Amino acid sequence: MSQFFDEDVYAAFESPGSTKDVWSPHHANPLLNGATHGGGNALMAAPPSQWGATGMGTTWGLPGSRLGTMGGGLTGALRPMTSNRAVGFSATGSNFDPAGQGGNMNLALGPAPPLKKRSESSPEELCIELEKQVNKLIEESAMLALQKDYGGALEKAKTSVKKEKQLRAQREQLGLVDQINTDLTWGVNFNLAVQYQNHGLYTDAFSTYNMMIMKPQFAQAGCLRVNIGNIYAAEKKYLMAIKMYRLTLDDTKTSSKELRYKIFRNIANCFVKMGQYRDAANSYETILEGNGDVDAGFNLIICYYALGEVEKMKRTFSKILNSSPFRAEGEEDFGEKEENDDVLVDDALHKEMKERRTKYLKKVITAARLIAPVLDEDWRVGYDYLIDQLRQYEMFDSSSHMSSELEMCKCLNYLKHKRYQDAISGLRAFEKKDRELRARAATNLAYLYFLEGDYENGEKYSDMSLEANQYNAKALVNKGNFFFVREDYEKSKEYYNKALSVESDNMEAIYNLGLTAKRLGLYDEAIKMFKRVQMLVDSSEVVYQIADVTDLIGYPDALEWFKRLNGRVSMDPNVLARIGSLYAREGDETQAFHFYLEAYRYYQVNIDVILWLGAYFVKNEVYDKATQFFQRASEIQPQEVKWHLMVASCHRRRGDAVQAKRLYEVIHRKYPDNVECLKYLVQLCKDAGLVDEANEWFKRMKEAECRERNGADSEDGAEKEGAADGEGGATAGRRAGGSAMSTLDTANGPSITDGDVKKVVRQKPMEDSDDDIELPGV
Repeated sequence: MSQFFDEDVYAAFESPGSTKDVWSPHHANPLLNGATHGGGNALMAAPPSQWGATGMGTTWGLPGSRLGTMGGGLTGALRPMTSNRAVGFSATGSNFDPAGQGGNMNLALGPAPPLKKRSESSPEELCIELEKQVNKLIEESAMLALQKDYGGALEKAKTSVKKEKQLRAQREQLGLVDQINTDLTWGVNFNLAVQYQNHGLYTDAFSTYNMMIMKPQFAQAGCLRVNIGNIYAAEKKYLMAIKMYRLTLDDTKTSSKELRYKIFRNIANCFVKMGQYRDAANSYETILEGNGDVDAGFNLIICYYALGEVEKMKRTFSKILNSSPFRAEGEEDFGEKEENDDVLVDDALHKEMKERRTKYLKKVITAARLIAPVLDEDWRVGYDYLIDQLRQYEMFDSSSHMSSELEMCKCLNYLKHKRYQDAISGLRAFEKKDRELRARAATNLAYLYFLEGDYENGEKYSDMSLEANQYNAKALVNKGNFFFVREDYEKSKEYYNKALSVESDNMEAIYNLGLTAKRLGLYDEAIKMFKRVQMLVDSSEVVYQIADVTDLIGYPDALEWFKRLNGRVSMDPNVLARIGSLYAREGDETQAFHFYLEAYRYYQVNIDVILWLGAYFVKNEVYDKATQFFQRASEIQPQEVKWHLMVASCHRRRGDAVQAKRLYEVIHRKYPDNVECLKYLVQLCKDAGLVDEANEWFKRMKEAECRERNGADSEDGAEKEGAADGEGGATAGRRAGGSAMSTLDTANGPSITDGDVKKVVRQKPMEDSDDDIELPGV
């Protein structure tokens, strides 16, 4: 530097000819040389000054073109030029050098030092980590609740509340009160209350909600009264629920329209639960006028249906159609497959819109089916009115096909009025429509013809529906039914299995498979199928089939299945009779008598039940009661002589010989060739000492026996006697027993002639014994 200061400061102003060129690279300023020739960056060079080049520099630190005064060339004598800038400033400005390396440009720039890590053991870091754990617990609790694991969700919620309290206490202890997260406190308590509510712990949920409402730091807690109202509604305290909903409604801003409509819907639902359809209709009308919600409109139609308001039903139905969000969409967005395959039509938005449209169409068609029969005294007029309304709607949404759907419902409604031909004619009209409707109509026609017994036409339409769609489960079931009635069970089983391969939960196919297996004797497979149906639809018919097949196999739990069935249909006489039969088989006559008597009380024309009860009273020597049951049987089947014989036998057994003889004479006049009746008359006359009359009846008996042997009477006398007294008669729904009355009442003494009348009369009468009477219970 000393050498630099020793140089002449005016040397730069000398003429080029007299001095060496100071602007040449070989005679540059040493500071500038250090920046350019030393390998440094020009941007990092020191700013020019009076000690450097005197030419006016540029912002890049290079010499400018204006060298000299007034832009002239450096000619003539050079003179110093006074600076017109402030001291300490230059045109190039200062260079950015935060690392302080401008003084040593020859050093290479290395990587920046790493950032200093924050201590993980600091109180702030511990609080942040604990807050993350609380948030994670809330998320896990919500996910468990979404998976219906309410117990696990509640445990997670309780743990999150405990950790949040620890976090708050720790921050208060460290003096970090300003870092307390009020939103986190709200979140954990709200989640806990919701999980209490999901778990059915309404008292705990109610307490948590009230605690949150009472805290002043939760400004938004007023909306929690909706949740409290939901708790009251779940407890069926609808008045308190409505009160809470209205309190929330008063606190809700008018700008929050969607929230207000949801609260109105809850209020209306509570009114419906209370049966106050008028008040419910007012709330639903408010919603429908506000946002045209289809659910509110559907519920409003139900309220008017309950109130019988026909005109309001029509008006509401029109509003639902006019407020449809899909009127302008139509076939363009929701019709059949679009021609342009490059367009992505399966995105999430499209799926959501399709689901909403499907829900909307289902609500509309359900409402139409509900109100159509009541819109007019003639139910067909109501259907026609709604079909016209739906056709007008289809002008904007032609792919909905709701009018055709309702037309098909109209055709099926003819079945309820036993107008099968009108139903068939209406369904045949669909043959001229599109393929889908034609296939559905053919399926219904096949079913109708099956019910009518016209299997030929039914099978034709079944084939037609299968040609349109071979994967139509209902059409496959119909086809299998036609093979079933032809007793081709293997073929019907094949079609039922095909229907199940298309639709695995098709209840009709599974049930029919059980019936087919039952006909084939595959009882275990039949029970398996019926139990599979029971998992889908737990109906009484399925329980009966399980009980019946179990009884056929001989399983001991058949009685339990019939009892379970009796719990559902307690007044079914056939079920009661089957239970009585099972108890009789086990030898429990007391229980058998109870169930047979109950069966008779509900259905007094079942001959099997009457026969069992009559035989039961005969065995217990209660002949008056037995007479009542046999008399009832004779009224049901007046042409059956056995019931008249049983009535007369009961009178004879209780000692009323006069009435018994009179009844036998009446039977003889009506059935003169009945040998059993004549035998009883002979016996009664012998017992009464009427010898002449006994001989007369004996002759008639012999004549009747001769005619019987000659084929005049094809009936078997022994069987007639057995049926006459009913002792050992048929079990209800089971089998016939042997003849007991013939053993008891047939006279086995010698032939009556004039010579031995006294001998016959003196003969000891045969004593009636009921010890060998067997109840027809098995």
